[in-house]
Amino acid sequence: MSSTLTARSTTPTTAPATTAPAPRGLLPVLLTATFMTALDVFVVNVAIPSLQTDLRAGPAAVQWVVAGFGLALAVGLITAGRLGDRYGRRRMFGLGLALFTLTSAACGLAPTAGTLVGARVAQGLAAALMGPQVLAILRTAYSGAAQARAFAMYGLTMGLGAVFGQLIGGVLIRADLFGLDWRSCFLLNLPVGLAALAMVRRCLPESRAPHRPGLDPVGVVLVTLALTALVLPLIQGRESGWPLWTGLCLGGAAALLVLLTVHQHRRGRAGGSPLVDTRLFRDRAFTTGLLAQLAFWLGQASFFLVLALYLQPGLGLDALGAGLVFTAIGLGYLLTSTTAHRVAARLGRQAIALGGLLMAAGLGLLGLAVHLAGTTGSVWWLAPGLFVDGLGMGLVIAPVTSLVLAGVEPRLAGSAAGLVATVQQVAGALGVALIGILYYGAADPATAFGRSLGALAVLEVLLAGLVQLLPRRTG
Repeated sequence: MSSTLTARSTTPTTAPATTAPAPRGLLPVLLTATFMTALDVFVVNVAIPSLQTDLRAGPAAVQWVVAGFGLALAVGLITAGRLGDRYGRRRMFGLGLALFTLTSAACGLAPTAGTLVGARVAQGLAAALMGPQVLAILRTAYSGAAQARAFAMYGLTMGLGAVFGQLIGGVLIRADLFGLDWRSCFLLNLPVGLAALAMVRRCLPESRAPHRPGLDPVGVVLVTLALTALVLPLIQGRESGWPLWTGLCLGGAAALLVLLTVHQHRRGRAGGSPLVDTRLFRDRAFTTGLLAQLAFWLGQASFFLVLALYLQPGLGLDALGAGLVFTAIGLGYLLTSTTAHRVAARLGRQAIALGGLLMAAGLGLLGLAVHLAGTTGSVWWLAPGLFVDGLGMGLVIAPVTSLVLAGVEPRLAGSAAGLVATVQQVAGALGVALIGILYYGAADPATAFGRSLGALAVLEVLLAGLVQLLPRRTG
């Protein structure tokens, strides 16, 4: 591992990891925000039919209710990481949490489809402001075994939000509390967000980069334009039939990313504060870990999408019934995610490889079940494969995140966390676009789901191979 990242800075840092134990309430506050964000990525899928009827939303508006959040989240993460480094990670986290709670209320009370789309974009920006601060605070507030446990809980929380988001949404809509219907999916964030916000100042230590790095306005503009040009066509392209503008956007994104790389490198060499510190990429664990993150997250959002499509339009289940099927993944995930840090301590990088291979095996079992059940057999043929896939997920999410950030200096934690979170979001959008092409290109739901499972299994095997390039021990 490069000494650039593993050697501790001689400049004092405000991170408490080496001076005092983390406050007791730190982890619950951070994980509450993490769960709210993960939940809002997935819960909206089951709310779409109801809100479409209630708000008389057309297809374009419905797409933007989902896409607006994801796009704003993706493009804001790197800049948000720098804001935390400069102005304080607790301060930016608290601001993001307050804005997320406020925009959740705006979503839940939206009188028109246009208002809801605007509120979802604002909610995505608020989530982006929180996301890198969570990772950076975990990196700077904990060390050693405590850090591994903290990242394990972070991974568990992300997975629970993803796995149970559809079930929670289905339950809320079926219950129709106070006649709120789909609005309860968003208004649920109000009491939870306000409770977490009340604990921020007392439970979170403040930390920032020691030299208050500059904002790099040129870098902010370039990264925002580049990620918008990349993510927007990936989100909208398939639904629009891949018109000419999508190809032009992707080409423009490539050019902008090259310009961004050149600008960041020159700014760093001139002694400035680049938005993305290129010194991060000198570390083999960080660079290879980012590629492993890319391979893993390429498959996650797309898997949940095609599974929901197979269960609902394919097998005819309602939102609640489909959500109940997702609990098979959740059970497997719970079994391994709570002990993943111990497995990683014993097996190192091979814990991630084991998780990837387990996921590939689970997807293989799912493929066999789909072949046997088609669209008429019992849905519970899917349960063994889903359970094994959940076991593998639990061994990957936290260790792969901890591995990427373990050797990063505290002064680079915000930049690194923003980059990791951005890779997760961009990979999710790219995976949905690519797997969506496979799914919608098939003649029937069973064939479409089977093809998608094959491609996703290849990604998990690739993940297992990538981690072999990592140092045997990191951090």
